[in-house]
Amino acid sequence: MSKHVAGSGEWSRRLRAATPLDLASLDTGATPGALDKDAAQADFDGTARTLAKLQEKLFADSLAGSGRSVLLVLQGMDTAGKGGVVKRVAGPMDPQGLTHHAFKKPTAEELAHPFLWRVEKQLPAPGQIGVFDRSHYEDVLVPRVHESISSEELVSRYAAINDFEQRLVDGGTTIVKVMLHLGRDEQKNRLLRRLDRSDKHWKFSPADVDDRALWPLFQDAYEVAIGATNTDAAPWHVVPADHKWYSAFAVQQLLAEVLGALDLTWPPASYDVDAERARLLAS
Repeated sequence: MSKHVAGSGEWSRRLRAATPLDLASLDTGATPGALDKDAAQADFDGTARTLAKLQEKLFADSLAGSGRSVLLVLQGMDTAGKGGVVKRVAGPMDPQGLTHHAFKKPTAEELAHPFLWRVEKQLPAPGQIGVFDRSHYEDVLVPRVHESISSEELVSRYAAINDFEQRLVDGGTTIVKVMLHLGRDEQKNRLLRRLDRSDKHWKFSPADVDDRALWPLFQDAYEVAIGATNTDAAPWHVVPADHKWYSAFAVQQLLAEVLGALDLTWPPASYDVDAERARLLAS
């Protein structure tokens, strides 16, 4: 672990099961565990090399029959920086060991199935690090805000998510769930910057402004969803997201800690190393 990081409690808020969440009490501009941006960048570069090696071990482990994988779940309001976190954290890793999916509004085909059906199809295979840029939590957050399903159905979905994630963990997948906690004022600034730049207009949607009017409802939806699905098997982490450099740094540190805890080793050779060396030298 970096000398500037004292553990997950420093640079993210890992929530304890059954602990009520009050997002308004958490500083979205905080940078706990990081001395400053330059120090965090130095640590980031070092951890990037560590992550790449750990990812390679995870992939090699799967070729030897291991079923372990990692799933990084990123949630947050519009402009919270999910895509940027993915680019920065996953960028130095080997693409063959990565999967990525961003869940959008369900299609007609997806709506014809149980809500987790489309998620099952995108899960990482053994040896893979999967990234969900938006996830199955869209199917409880948006419906709660827009009241498109009943309260009973919402409760049923929370339970289904808990069962689903427990099954993944039991099957060898480590789940890292992160809410990028963005401040409303910072979101406004980021949306304005998109309107100020013609090369960013494609990233702007009028619906983003519509959703801002529902900010309190979305904050409430996050608090309820996180509270209902924050389990020992798959705990939530809340990361301050007003500073893009910091949110990428914090998520990277979380992922490195999780992979390091797997105690990965290189799989032993399935052949006689000395014999193969002798054959090669003689060829």
